[in-house]
Amino acid sequence: MSIETFLNGQGQQQCQVPALQWKLWIYTNYDCNLRCSYCVAKSSPNAPRRAIGFENVKRLVDEALALSFDHVFFTGGEPFILNDIYDMLSYSSARVKTTVLTNAMILRGPRLEKLKAIANDNLIIQVSLDGGRAEDHDAYRGKGAWAKAVEGIQLLQEAGFRVRIGTTETPVNCAHMHELHTFRESLGIPNEDHFIRPLAKRGYSKEGIVLGMDNLVPELTVNIDGVFWHPLSTDGDMQVAKKLFPLKHSVDKVQGIMDEMALTGSVPQFTFT
Repeated sequence: MSIETFLNGQGQQQCQVPALQWKLWIYTNYDCNLRCSYCVAKSSPNAPRRAIGFENVKRLVDEALALSFDHVFFTGGEPFILNDIYDMLSYSSARVKTTVLTNAMILRGPRLEKLKAIANDNLIIQVSLDGGRAEDHDAYRGKGAWAKAVEGIQLLQEAGFRVRIGTTETPVNCAHMHELHTFRESLGIPNEDHFIRPLAKRGYSKEGIVLGMDNLVPELTVNIDGVFWHPLSTDGDMQVAKKLFPLKHSVDKVQGIMDEMALTGSVPQFTFT
């Protein structure tokens, strides 16, 4: 997730608020095979699915393209728990650059074969990997998670997919990032395909930096419950609309909020529609 702030080095509000990032994030579901202790989405094996569904995804992709969005991201939960994730990814990647976020631990056998069947140059797989050593990754994700994630990365590479790495920098791994970079290079993944985000104090996480609408550049994000400011969180304080459609309504609303923030230096009060 691209995390940027509106603040300058002195912690003062800038006069100009950066433009909306033309990425659409779709939360496909919230259930997951892992229970990560820092999960901002509060995903777990016991979390309600809250699936967005294929029909909604098709309309979202179509409307995003009409609005000149240039990249669609699918996240969760673990998207590959869903049977219809392949239809979603196929539809999106046939039309626009598409990235799906995964822990890669269940991409084996029939799931991997279904993914290989829809492979194309627009489809990118982003795998969560928090260290070049098991202890750095497993500290927040559970024992044995690192080995399965690495195996998943290698299987995806063998299948010809472009693999990106997504890392959360934590108190456990921050002193060992050089080892992660060395390991990532050994996998043949270039630096430009490695995204690192700070630990955020959201969801299950009790530590990290506090992030919200006032210090995040908006990247339009949707789930079954509505539209949100940024994929970091689909908590209520980040929600901008309760209706998914038309997507243009939410784009205009976010732009209006940014315009007012540029004038006042704070998030305005607004009503849900």
